[in-house]
Amino acid sequence: MTPSAVLHIVDQARRQEARSGTFLAQMAERAASLPESIRISGPNPATCLFQFAIEYIEMAPRLIDCVMTCARESNHQALFDPFVDAAIRYFTHPSSLLARYDGLDGLLIKAYLCHRLMEEMYENNYFTRTSQLVDLEATQANLVTHYLIGEPFANELDQSIAITVVQIAGTPDYYELNLTPFVEKARDTAWDWMREYWEKLLTRNHISFALNPGLGPLDNLY
Repeated sequence: MTPSAVLHIVDQARRQEARSGTFLAQMAERAASLPESIRISGPNPATCLFQFAIEYIEMAPRLIDCVMTCARESNHQALFDPFVDAAIRYFTHPSSLLARYDGLDGLLIKAYLCHRLMEEMYENNYFTRTSQLVDLEATQANLVTHYLIGEPFANELDQSIAITVVQIAGTPDYYELNLTPFVEKARDTAWDWMREYWEKLLTRNHISFALNPGLGPLDNLY
């Protein structure tokens, strides 16, 4: 599935949303119950969350495409293909758990699965983990989406991602693989635009993140 194909699906879901208003109503409910650590400064919190969700969804196929390109150009395509295939299947062949979710609601869940899988992929190799390819803003965007999806379902999704990662890269050998060529490719200009996108995603939609006193920047995020 190409990024343009997913963007077409998003466009169809937005037209459906224009008729129903269901997803915007859900965002209004979520805006009223977000934890204190997530703050919205815009005049209409529901609209801010709505636009954030749209951009987060649209980022998923672009992230997949970027990982595919870097893996191919670094001659590590075979290592990354299982992650890419799993991320694409979230959109093309979703599990029965997602059967009752459609429209933007369903796409947000699928995008969350994709982004979280890629985040865990980086964490499961020493060279990608220490490369800082995943910025704090990307992790925070995933956390905001975790709350938009709602618990306990979001926790179930996280557990399914953990199982997928173990199935793909569950051996100690994977952690020690030298993926420096992939990291170097991911640091070129092809990745820069994505890093800038993540850095501005929250501020662009008037969402800020205030961590609880005493916590480190990445403590207890999930």
